[in-house]
Amino acid sequence: MPKKLLIVDDSALVRKQMRELVESALDFDYDFAKNGKEAVERACEVDFDVITMDINMPVMDGLTAVKEIMAKNPTPILMLSSLTSDNADTTMDALDFGAIDYVTKPGTMNIGRDENAQDIIKKIKTLSRIPRRRLKARVAAPKRERRMPSEEKPQNNLTSKDISKVVLIGSSTGGPGLIEQICASLPASYPYPVCIVQHMLAQFTEAFAKRLDRASTLPVHHASNNLEVCPGNIYLAKGGTHLHFAKKVSGKIVIHEQKNKGDNFFQPSVDEMFDSALSVFSASNLVGVILTGIGDDGADGMVKVKKQGGYTLGETEESATVYGMPKEAFVRGGVSEQLPFPKILKTIATLK
Repeated sequence: MPKKLLIVDDSALVRKQMRELVESALDFDYDFAKNGKEAVERACEVDFDVITMDINMPVMDGLTAVKEIMAKNPTPILMLSSLTSDNADTTMDALDFGAIDYVTKPGTMNIGRDENAQDIIKKIKTLSRIPRRRLKARVAAPKRERRMPSEEKPQNNLTSKDISKVVLIGSSTGGPGLIEQICASLPASYPYPVCIVQHMLAQFTEAFAKRLDRASTLPVHHASNNLEVCPGNIYLAKGGTHLHFAKKVSGKIVIHEQKNKGDNFFQPSVDEMFDSALSVFSASNLVGVILTGIGDDGADGMVKVKKQGGYTLGETEESATVYGMPKEAFVRGGVSEQLPFPKILKTIATLK
């Protein structure tokens, strides 16, 4: 039996493009909704395998629709977002409310030949395989204490020369909410730098870094060239840029932005971060973590870190929204311990 897709958008052009894309690449049955209210009604009548959701619509917007659908009939939802800072913030809110992932909204180009079209196809396929038991109904946004911005947070006066361990985290589809939980759980006295690669575009990583900073007692930085890596700080890789490390003649360790995509499909790439960390830090001081995500980015890097004496954690199939990246890391022998996310969260927060 074909899987069922609900396409939600008030634009007739976008609905037409999405229909053409589905018919050309997917053996799915599909239906349409022109606004959030129609989407909620249809999602309560039919168990769709995936819903693609626009943000700005009349009658009911996409964010409100996500909240209602996840409360009434939890369904894998893929947000369609345009590249604006306002939409980036709203997309992050939608992920908080239960949407699984996002793609950039198709424009007026021939979507079937556009690289973004392939991303849409891949994510619809991936989300359609997510078991409903893994979806969590969220009627309201998680209540998080709003912290002071980084520039007002107490500084510990430690430098990169004081680093004893480095925590390296990679995630993709389903990851933003987990990353936010990690950042919110770390105490103000946390003694290690935390470096994160989350597969996102630059417009979204900037909004995401600000969101993480509000959730964390530690300063969260949108990684930039020559920014010193210090204990008790969190660094989020910039979209479209690999997060590398460099050691200055003085011994100071800084972030080195690498804009050359290289052989990696993803940019930023988790593997790139791991490989660069191994060239600057002792492997025994590295803690590698792979969370939910499509594909195998980070798997080879985890193998290298573990083989050279580092400690690695991989998320279990039981808790991963998409058991792709952590599965590959585990199958290739790159995982020291495989744990469900709540235990990974505790392990990182209490790391000695």
